[in-house]
Amino acid sequence: MPENPLSSLRDAIADVDRTILELLRRRMELAAEVGRVVAADDLPIEVRDVEDRVLSRARQFSASCGVSEQVLEEVFTAIIRGSVERQHRVGIALRERRGTRMLIVGGAGGMGAWLRGFLELAGHTVELLDPVLAELADQPGRFAELAQVPDLDAYAAIWVSVPLARTPEVVAELVARHPDGPIIEIASIKDPLTPVLADAARAGARIVALHPMFGPGKSLYEPLTFVLAHHRGEAVERQEIEPLLSHPYTRLVAVPFPHHDELMGWLLGLAHLVNILFGAAITRSGISAAELHACASTTFLRQAATAGRVLSEDPDLYLDIQRLNPYRQQVYQAARETLADLEAMVEGADRGAFRELLLAAREALREP
Repeated sequence: MPENPLSSLRDAIADVDRTILELLRRRMELAAEVGRVVAADDLPIEVRDVEDRVLSRARQFSASCGVSEQVLEEVFTAIIRGSVERQHRVGIALRERRGTRMLIVGGAGGMGAWLRGFLELAGHTVELLDPVLAELADQPGRFAELAQVPDLDAYAAIWVSVPLARTPEVVAELVARHPDGPIIEIASIKDPLTPVLADAARAGARIVALHPMFGPGKSLYEPLTFVLAHHRGEAVERQEIEPLLSHPYTRLVAVPFPHHDELMGWLLGLAHLVNILFGAAITRSGISAAELHACASTTFLRQAATAGRVLSEDPDLYLDIQRLNPYRQQVYQAARETLADLEAMVEGADRGAFRELLLAAREALREP
């Protein structure tokens, strides 16, 4: 009986896969060696320049592989992420020798747990303070309330990762204890902290207003953007926070404290609003989810996926992001006016105005 050509082809592919996996294992071994060298010499893990070179090579080979540049770029992006993770993890033991003690207030929550993993990978010893820990057996470095922490000065920094509405109260309590290290709060909206910052300045306490631009589900091996809302001087606050954010994928963007919430009105407030409106409006359609997805366009599926992630987040947090932002009315007014303009263009079949609106919007969203 003649051999099945598909079977032999699949066997050949399996052989190639084994070769690829062995090469990947060797690549990760080399990445680990790089990790040992850079950790021993306390050097940064280079990512962006190396990534650009690797991805450029991959794109050049796409035609000869018979696939699109996008496919090879995605394959090698994943390989790079794996290599960086291997490098970073290999250096943990060496970094621990230079690490410091950190306290996370709200450490049992989602972002508290993310911060713990982030800081431990950087070699720090992390202790936690959270009311839910009262339900667990006593353990060193675990506290249920601030009064149980014997010495706040023992920490290189104290991180505050509590619900948005509680952040000013918790930071004020820490300021009253006046620890030596900086108090790093990560609230999404900063305006409610204004009076606390004034009290801290009078007391000589140092507060760093930091904002991770991602949620607790974010991988440690993807770009990690932090916004620093500086209020005591950008250079001073950068010097305090940058060593604590040492990580190959970290990007720190500094903005003046008063400007932070204006930015977040559009980056968070409007983005959340659009996705909430999308989902809420769909509920008024009367069309079943099954039918919508069976007939869905690519645009709908992408929007539905984004909206689904927003709608699955903590409703209290997302309400406070809307409610506490002092720029909310500006954002809402722009949304109302834009919808009214768009409705008038559609009703009047004003193609020129419609085209101009889309061109202006495209330019506003264009990546520099």
